[in-house]
Amino acid sequence: MSERPRVGFLGVGWIGRHRMEAMVNTGAIEVAAVADPDGDSRAAALELAPNAATVDSIEELLTQDLDGLVIASPSALHAEQSIRALEAGVSVFCQKPLGRTAAEVGQVVEAACKADRLLGVDLSYRQTAGMQAIRELVWRGELGRVFAADLTFHNAYGPDKSWFYDPAQSGGGCVMDLGVHLVDLGLWALGWPAVKDVQAQLMHGGAPLTDPSCNCEDYAVATITTEDGAVLRIACSWRLRADREAVIAADFYGTDGAAALRNVDGSFYAMDSLRMHGTWAEPLTDREDDWGGRAAADWARRLGAGERFDPESARLVDVARVLDRIYGR
Repeated sequence: MSERPRVGFLGVGWIGRHRMEAMVNTGAIEVAAVADPDGDSRAAALELAPNAATVDSIEELLTQDLDGLVIASPSALHAEQSIRALEAGVSVFCQKPLGRTAAEVGQVVEAACKADRLLGVDLSYRQTAGMQAIRELVWRGELGRVFAADLTFHNAYGPDKSWFYDPAQSGGGCVMDLGVHLVDLGLWALGWPAVKDVQAQLMHGGAPLTDPSCNCEDYAVATITTEDGAVLRIACSWRLRADREAVIAADFYGTDGAAALRNVDGSFYAMDSLRMHGTWAEPLTDREDDWGGRAAADWARRLGAGERFDPESARLVDVARVLDRIYGR
């Protein structure tokens, strides 16, 4: 490995460039090459990394003597592209979802383990100071026994790319797009309890979705019961008439108190965190809005420090299995 890891970027649209900027700002990595079919996106990426090579495909990226690859392509390609990179000895940071099914996610994690390479997924809400503080409260037992959590992500508009609405390409609708964050946050905050039962209702256009392989759900609710008796209620949607751009919340209820992360005035980024005491609450952390690139920056620093496969990556499979159960797979 060179003095700074050489990292390639596959997909440099808005999300890909934002994650690139976060990584560049750490000083931990060197942007070696970028690939994107859109010329404007490539040009914008080169403003961040003027010395990077521009190539046309993952095949060409993997000839650039890379140490890491950042993947921000359509969901159907994530697992295959991640595995190709890992089998070439290249660490991976991928946009969520890592795969469309638990089987796909498991194959990626297995490839990372076999190659002994660092694997990261952009589950960015974990990185908010508020969720970090809530998890600490839960793990220190300061909320007592956490017996319930309500996790919500309603988006007043849907994705702007057509492939999101094709289950074969996306793996699913709002659950795969937004619910993955909620399932991950709930299980992560509670210390990865075993899941006993999953019940779900998926809807499309205001009616029950009878076949998730034909259409993507635009509204979903799910109840996840853990082996130790905690109940997690998940709700997410696209294009819900919510009178604001987004409703995002993660509320955790314990026998000795409660805590919550909630977005501010419909913002996707401004977050408040609270510790609740009956009818009143106090702030847990300062309001924050600059956290979206933290997962990417953390992966870049870990790559720069020479880290390899982390067994915690197996938790990605745990989340994917719950998503499979929500979809009835």
